[in-house]
Amino acid sequence: MIRQLRAVLGPEHQSAYTVFLVWVGAYGILQGLAVSLLIPIARALAAGDYPATWVWIGVLAGAVLLCAIAHYVQAMRGFRIALTVLRTMHLNIGDHLVTLPLGWFSGRVGSIAQIASKGTLAAGSAAAHLMTPLAVGIAAPATVTLLMLIFDWRLGLVLLVAAPLIWVAGRVAARLIARSELRTHATAVDASDRVIEFARNQGALRAAGRTGDGHYRPLDDAIDAQQRAVRASLVDSTLGLLLNTIVIQAVFAVLIIVAALLALGGSLSGIDLLALLGVSTRFIQPLSEIGEFGGAVRQAGGELTRIQEVMEAAPMPVPDASAARQEPGRIEFEGVSFGYEPETPVLDGLTFTAEPRTVTALVGPSGSGKTTITRLIARFWDTTSGSVRVGGADVRAQTTEDLMAQLALVFQDVYLFDDTLRANIRLGKPDATEAEIDEAAALAGVTEIAERLPLGWDTPVGEAGSALSGGERQRVSIARALLKRAPIVLLDEATAALDPENERYVSRSLERLGHEATLLIIAHKLVTVTGADQILVLDERGRIAERGKHEQLLALGGRYTAFWNERARASGWRLAAGAPAQMPLTEPNSSPST
Repeated sequence: MIRQLRAVLGPEHQSAYTVFLVWVGAYGILQGLAVSLLIPIARALAAGDYPATWVWIGVLAGAVLLCAIAHYVQAMRGFRIALTVLRTMHLNIGDHLVTLPLGWFSGRVGSIAQIASKGTLAAGSAAAHLMTPLAVGIAAPATVTLLMLIFDWRLGLVLLVAAPLIWVAGRVAARLIARSELRTHATAVDASDRVIEFARNQGALRAAGRTGDGHYRPLDDAIDAQQRAVRASLVDSTLGLLLNTIVIQAVFAVLIIVAALLALGGSLSGIDLLALLGVSTRFIQPLSEIGEFGGAVRQAGGELTRIQEVMEAAPMPVPDASAARQEPGRIEFEGVSFGYEPETPVLDGLTFTAEPRTVTALVGPSGSGKTTITRLIARFWDTTSGSVRVGGADVRAQTTEDLMAQLALVFQDVYLFDDTLRANIRLGKPDATEAEIDEAAALAGVTEIAERLPLGWDTPVGEAGSALSGGERQRVSIARALLKRAPIVLLDEATAALDPENERYVSRSLERLGHEATLLIIAHKLVTVTGADQILVLDERGRIAERGKHEQLLALGGRYTAFWNERARASGWRLAAGAPAQMPLTEPNSSPST
């Protein structure tokens, strides 16, 4: 575990931790030395040699003073080390997480939450508070054994022989506790994931009436599994501690028997017997504490292992400097293949170009890779093969800052921070002037939202923008994109679920963006497709089945025509009291509402 802690602390703090361990070791040695000095004091008293007695008492007083100093120094250094470990781990974990591809986070939300809270606290505690009793539990008995060999080699030999037995018992106990810790951690992560899932999907659960006790089976099963794991952990921990205690007490019993036999045989005086047995208790007590703290140390070691696994996850390779951008606003895919799982490809040999200040629409069935294309452009993942170029340079040859400076992302699910409206818009361009923010807000229709909120622009929007409707959150997202003035805007079904009023504002904003930037649009509404400079129709295997403009693709009578006819038929559906469920569509060019 010491190696793990040194790795977590990094080179800048390793020397401080080494000094702390030296002081802890000195504290343990001085403890063993101080208690062992009772033997020469007792022998001097028994012999009536009072000058020697006072000398040994003076040596004992000095050892006790040094022991107190070492205890204070190691305790204070321990507190500083604990705080350093916590601060360093949180910063290092946070800095590393932002370098990982987004695909790495899939299925790890609960695990990361456990690591960032429980894991870091356990590691910080282990760095200081657990290492002290562990180091003392080794140093003090070792010192007592060495001095016992000097004062009475026979009892010292008993302690020396017993040491391997105690070590084996401690290892077995620690493994039992470590096994239970792995089991409880896995179930705790699963329970955390289910709790987060339960909280995030309250809308769907309430709509289905699945919010009462026993009505959400996955969460109930996860909690039951966690309870079973905790009960099993208690059994393993108890068995481990029991084994450790039995072995240590058996060693102490053998020591008493040997000492008693030596005293009865006349080779050990009564005063020596009492002194030696008193010193032997100092051999037993720290070893007992090792058994108690060993399990906690193992658990902390497990947390450190998981932290190391996160820190060792391969980051997205980023160059030191970006390649020169020769064609701002240009997007190129050349032979791109990609799959979230190696055995399940999403895109297969995709090749296309989006020229600067043009509109490219992506059309295709669910699972055809439309959203994946936008994520590869933003380099949320790297391609399996082929290349993606933005601004004339491969995205892998650009730093994250330079790449994202060229992109504005507008997705269907918008996340707003629990801050004011103005602050959420300013996120698109932190150094924007008030006039620039006002212009973007007015164009996206956010000004109208601010005017009817109780605190106007200073109204907090709530966590994830909960104080606004979905359409209003979308307007704020569009305002961000307008403010950023990036040469490329990626829109993933930005108008899919908007009411007519919100759609009017968003459509007007998209028209403005189309004059300033390259637009890559994923949309199911025909009104956002028909005016595109090129439409790419993807098939189920992530390949381009058709490409061209709206009229050209209709003339082909292929996949796009089927898509158009399907949406046209859907646009004829109406709900009205006393009227047929479906009304015929007389104008195929009318703007459908899906």
